[in-house]
Amino acid sequence: MGEVKFRNIGDIEIFESTPIEERLQAFNTYDLLKKGAAINPDATAISFFPAGDSYDQPMQVTYRDLMANITRSANLFHDLGVGPQDVVSYLLPNLPHTHYVLWGGEAAGIANPINPLLEPDTIAEICQAAGTKVLVTLAEFPGSDIWQKVMEIRNDLPNLKAIIRIMGPNDEKEGIYGYDDIIGRYNGAKLDSNRIIDPQDIASMYHTGGTTGTPKLAPHNHFNEAVMAYMLAAAAEINTGEATLCGLPLFHVNGTTVTGSMPFSIGAHVVLLGPRGYRDPSVMQNFYKIVDHYKAVTFSSVPTVLSVLLDIPQGDADISSLRYAICGAAPLSVELFKRFEAHSGMKILEGYGLTEGTCASSFNPYYGRQKVGSIGLRLPYMQMKSFICDDDGKFVREAATDEIGSVCIHGPNVFNGYLDDAHNQGLWPKEGWMNTGDLGRQDADGYFWLTGRTKELIIRGGHNIDPAAIEDPLYRLPGIQVAAAVGRPDPHAGEVPIAYVQLQDDSDLSEAQILDYLKDEIGERAAIPKAVYIIDQIPLTPVGKIFKPSLRWQAIQHVYQTELNALADLAESIQVSVREDKIHGALAVIKIKSAPDRTIDELKQKVDDILARYTVKYLLEII
Repeated sequence: MGEVKFRNIGDIEIFESTPIEERLQAFNTYDLLKKGAAINPDATAISFFPAGDSYDQPMQVTYRDLMANITRSANLFHDLGVGPQDVVSYLLPNLPHTHYVLWGGEAAGIANPINPLLEPDTIAEICQAAGTKVLVTLAEFPGSDIWQKVMEIRNDLPNLKAIIRIMGPNDEKEGIYGYDDIIGRYNGAKLDSNRIIDPQDIASMYHTGGTTGTPKLAPHNHFNEAVMAYMLAAAAEINTGEATLCGLPLFHVNGTTVTGSMPFSIGAHVVLLGPRGYRDPSVMQNFYKIVDHYKAVTFSSVPTVLSVLLDIPQGDADISSLRYAICGAAPLSVELFKRFEAHSGMKILEGYGLTEGTCASSFNPYYGRQKVGSIGLRLPYMQMKSFICDDDGKFVREAATDEIGSVCIHGPNVFNGYLDDAHNQGLWPKEGWMNTGDLGRQDADGYFWLTGRTKELIIRGGHNIDPAAIEDPLYRLPGIQVAAAVGRPDPHAGEVPIAYVQLQDDSDLSEAQILDYLKDEIGERAAIPKAVYIIDQIPLTPVGKIFKPSLRWQAIQHVYQTELNALADLAESIQVSVREDKIHGALAVIKIKSAPDRTIDELKQKVDDILARYTVKYLLEII
């Protein structure tokens, strides 16, 4: 794919003059991987090491063995009664086995990746909604509680026929199958089911959004996933045999696609950065040595990862092989962008995508102009526009250039709707066009800029948190009258959840009591608020709805004011206010009265240093 060069919208339009169906060589994920493996069956498909300190002693899997193990896994699932409409769920860290299970699950039935860090009740709800027939999980392992969670919920899954454990013994009398003990029995050359996979067959269901109520499961068909891999390969600068690093989890579309199906489809080399990926401190400490050892050309990340790497010295590692880093899932601070590029010497290509779009929708072009802070140009065959919608979410008109509207997508990678139709209300403002829930504008060159969210999701380090996961438990707590959860800017995670509450007149609840209660009630650790604030009056719109922008502005003001108080010796006064901005969504206005012996340039540099890792735009006035 390296010969394709996208510099601007015109190049993309020329490329699209050939229909996507004529460019695709495979219309389902099994055939996609087979064709990639056939390029060089003896080449290394996966390198894996258990921790960052052992990066130079990897277990390696050839493409021949990758394809054989995927096929064996599909035949194992078929033997257990899994057909095209049956679901194989998995709770696994990043292992080579995870790829065997994912793609084998799609070849036999429907794969359902689940975040193993979720609480047992939440995992059970996802499995119940999916109708899980087979559950694949890690066996008892030091430092992991996955097996204990599975044992806690197994009797709550009415459709469950079998549990398969990775790295654990066989116990078929208990309905538990030891994957490593039995997988060798199965045929690795062809699918025993003789299944002919239709492009419209459902390949996977990924959990997205909140952790309360009916889980939001986003089904992808095989065509969605095959075309997504092709679109990414066309836009990415990576070639057969070259190495890409995978540190994002294999329960998320970024990990499974950008560092999974896409490189596998072109015969590239995927380096799995241990079971915990970027969560493993030893991986981060050895990151530049890992790049050097494998001559990696790219890696996919989120802003939190770049923030950590910025503080890690390169030492004598040679990272000249790195062409670029992909950064998405959450906004990236312009200052962090500049500092990381200066620190590493590589390009950062910001992109944008969502589970409902199978993975990616836009990308800053490798060969073209990178506009720092933007999410780039739409991908080939991906239509992306900002719409002005009415109060019911219906299409009114297309937004003008640089006018903020609802970012909507249309294309062969966009799913057909959530498994539960209740989640599809208001999703389609116009036939075939999905409202992402993000607000943004498109500039005169075709680049998109995100400015906020209509769906109010809190994005913590690339992880989506539905405010309802926090608000619903709050409303169950006696003494709470009104509650609202929003994101607070965070220098490491982009934003973290916080909650504002208005108490009933007779309530004596404290902020600490409310926070302790939420720690017990919320099923996902990432969703537990960093702080709870009791306020006299939750702001409302004229029609009585909670006005969350005001709360977000309060949160921004509090964070920026607190951070800038460090300048007390340099300034006589520091005042921060936050307001709506038609271009950036929110704007912090900082007014500083300089101490007599301080220069404006000195103060400006100090402010830039303090706020470097925040993404909210600010206007600085020094007097």
